Amino acid sequence: MKKMRWLLLVIMLPLLSGCNGIAKNFGGTTTIDLPQNKKLVNITWKDSDLWYLTRDIKPEEKPETYTFKEESNYGVKSGTVIINEH
Repeated sequence: MKKMRWLLLVIMLPLLSGCNGIAKNFGGTTTIDLPQNKKLVNITWKDSDLWYLTRDIKPEEKPETYTFKEESNYGVKSGTVIINEH
């Protein structure tokens, strides 16, 4: 029984190594807080990595929160990424 637990841990550990990958591959929610005075421009996935482009916030702009939702074709999983500007 202990060997089975260790085997399961060894198999699952790479899958659980990043919250972004979990949200993308298994559904769930991950939140990213952008650095102070940064504005979100674009966001994309490359494999299990989440890449986002930012720029400096302009004086007339206010910080916003963005919610990106993924819906699978089969409705089995859905992931959410929340981006907070400050």
